[in-house]
Formats: sequence, structure tokens, C-alpha cells
Amino acid sequence: MNSHPSLIALQKWLDSYLNFEKLPKKDIFWLDTMEYLCQKTNNPQKAFPSVHVAGSKGKGSTSVMITSILEAAGYKSGLYSSPHILDFSERIGSAQGPLPEQVYEAAAQELMTAVEAIIPENLPGQRPITWFELVTTFAFLCFRQAKIDWAVFETGLGGRLDATNVLNPQISVITPIELEHTEFLGDTIEKIAGEKAGIIKLATPVVIAPQKEAAQKVLEAKAKELNCPLLKVKELVQVHGKMVAGAMELHLNSKLFARPITTKISLLGDYQLWNAATAALVIKTLFPELPEEAIEKGLSQATLPGRFEIIQWQGNPVVLEGAHTPNSVNLSLQTFRQYLEDTGASTGCGEKCLETTNARKPHLLFACAADKDVHTMAQLFSDFGSMVLTRPGGEKQSNPQLLQDAFTEAGHEFVYISDFKEAIQKALEQAKKDADPLLVTGSFYLVAEVKKILQETPFC
Repeated sequence: MNSHPSLIALQKWLDSYLNFEKLPKKDIFWLDTMEYLCQKTNNPQKAFPSVHVAGSKGKGSTSVMITSILEAAGYKSGLYSSPHILDFSERIGSAQGPLPEQVYEAAAQELMTAVEAIIPENLPGQRPITWFELVTTFAFLCFRQAKIDWAVFETGLGGRLDATNVLNPQISVITPIELEHTEFLGDTIEKIAGEKAGIIKLATPVVIAPQKEAAQKVLEAKAKELNCPLLKVKELVQVHGKMVAGAMELHLNSKLFARPITTKISLLGDYQLWNAATAALVIKTLFPELPEEAIEKGLSQATLPGRFEIIQWQGNPVVLEGAHTPNSVNLSLQTFRQYLEDTGASTGCGEKCLETTNARKPHLLFACAADKDVHTMAQLFSDFGSMVLTRPGGEKQSNPQLLQDAFTEAGHEFVYISDFKEAIQKALEQAKKDADPLLVTGSFYLVAEVKKILQETPFC
């Protein structure tokens, strides 16, 4: 789905390039190709000041919060993030939505003209250009075309060799690090932290969200090596909050703030309180005199598709959560339980029928990519009325046998349906029949397919 003709044409053109998101492959990470592309397009990455965000979890939420605050403060801002759920413009836009069509059109033409003029033999190492390198260059061109005041960039994978790391940002941000993509980033927290720390630049401030001790040591050592001002969120910001009426009440205090920050955010989960604290600290580091009102307004307006996104479908809540690591799934399940308790959503019909239906249980629709730790994730699920397992859409590689073995070993009763569209329909119909919530998780690709079906199906 895409509402921008120029982006549709661009995606067709991009389809001929290696797309790591769809087909993971080792040894395709380097920066010299990105540097070459930037040179061929007159270094668009230098046309605006930027914020660079890396981490395992929370980088998308933190990035959109930073961008939203910048926009609330009156700065014309761009946001580069991944993946997109339905519309390609979700990757390259603002905190409030897409950029103008003419921006995408001009940038796409600029990119395609430059790339098609390249002689393949002249590419560094004669290596082929990848899909993500082209999309990142396109983002640089879009933001230059739009004449933005600030850009916020979320890394795709890792940091040190990520395509976005040709930036020289005004500030670097590291969100929580955990074991992920171990075949590409390393098999220990220390190794992965070393890759994420690759975005830290000489004498440039770095904001570090709460970390495991092993990651913290690596990040602090890198910041010291590069003589960077180091700001630790956990030491500088006091965070309080809770879920109330389907939103998070947020209270932040810091010696860097003129007064405590108090607002409500629509991104649910206790971990989002820390993401908000990280975003607020980043902004106050860049703009010490910025009014707290702008931070409160920006945080309250921040939204992000597929991150505990709640859609009321035919009177029933469907929770879309792209969590795909054991830690993120565990946090999402905690948030899900809080949501059920806070809203009475476990009844599917409001408070008036709570007494007669309180024994009912929510339903689960789950799929994950082949490289995920499905055995650990499967152990986390309990108290679901039904479980439907499937593939994460038609493009992402999966391992159906490993998935079923993991849920069997965890002692779960489930139904596996290879056709993901059929699986989605079954899960939706079962949840509606029982008037209970449905949690969709394990993959952003699965979330995207569910959103497509929800949009095509009448809501009442």
C-alpha cells in the first residue's frame, strides 16, 4: 500500500537490489559504498544537523519522540526509521506523517539519475549497491530537498558499519542493548555493544539509555576514548509513571530541566517512560533553554505504527506489537497484561459484562523470522485462550518446524496454519467469537499483513 506515486515507482526500481531485510546475508556491510554514493549525490547528509540513534530496543520509539519534540518546538524535522508497516513513507517522513509528494519525486529522480550513471566497475571493491544503502541515500536527498532544520536517523542494523553511519551528528544516542542478530553483530553483549558504539563520534555528546552492565562498560570506554561528553539517562533523570485509561502518565525530573515534565504518552509500556526520558535528555542537551512545554507537547503527540498499536476491530481490541526478541516479547507481555487490567479489555465488551466474562482469556497470533530465538520466546507465553502460529508474511524467511517444536516443548496447545492470510482470519474470527482481545506479535511483517486485512475488512 502506498499513497505516493513517486514512491511506488522508486520501490519497483529498488526491487532489483539486494534487500537485507527480506534476505539476510553475511559480509555485505561496509561504509565505502555509502561514502561513494554520498559523493555522487553531492553529500546530502551534510545538508542538515542530525541526531543518530542506535540500540537493540526502543530506538524507533526514542527516534520518533525526539523528532516529535523538535517539531513541537517549531523545527522542520525529518525522521528516518525502519521497518515500514504499510506505507514506504513511514521510513522517510516526519513525526506527524509523510513529506510532500514533490519532495519524494525530486529526490527519487535525483537518486536514480545518479545511480544509473555509475559504472559498476568504479564501485568500491566492485561490490554491488544494496537496497538499504540506496534507501538511506534517498532519505538524505529527501531531507535536503525538503530543507529541513533537523533530521533524526535510526540505524538499521548495528551501528559501526550501518549505512547511516556516514553521518556526523550533533549528538549520538544509544538505547538499550541486548543479544540480537548475533550472526552479524557478535555473540555477546560486549561485541554487540561495540558495534552499536560505532556511531559515537569524536568529541560529540552521547546519551546512553539504561543498559546492562556489560554494555555500559563498552559504551563508556568508547565515549572516553573519543573524548565525548557522556550523559547517562538513569543518573540524570528521575522517571515515574503508570498506565491510566489506555495511556501512560509520565513524570520526569532532572537538574537539567527548568521544572518537572508531566504529560501523557500514547506509546504504552513502562519501557516507553525511559524512552521518553532519553528523548527529553537529548533535546535538553541540544537546546538547554527549550521550554519544557515543547517537550511535553512533543512527547504527547508521538506515535509509532506496530509498537503496541491498538486497533478496535468489530468491537474487539487487536493489539499489534512487532516485538521479535525474548526481552522485547517479555516486556510486551507485561504491557499487555497491564493494558488488560487497566481497560478491562479482557472481557472484550467493557465493564458492564466484566462479571460474566472475566474468566475468558485473550488470543495469540504469532510468527517470527527463521533467525529469531523462538524457543526462548515460546516459553514466555501463557494464559492465552488460543494460539495460532503462522509464517511472518510472504517475504521473510521462516522455519515452520522449529516454530512448532518450540511451542510444543513449551507445553502450548496451538494451531499452525502455513497460509498467513488464512491464519490471520482464523485468529481474528476466534477472538471476535469469544469477545476477547487478540495479541499479534513476533514480527513486523506479520503486523503489516494483519493491518492490511483489518483495513480491507469492515470495522462494524
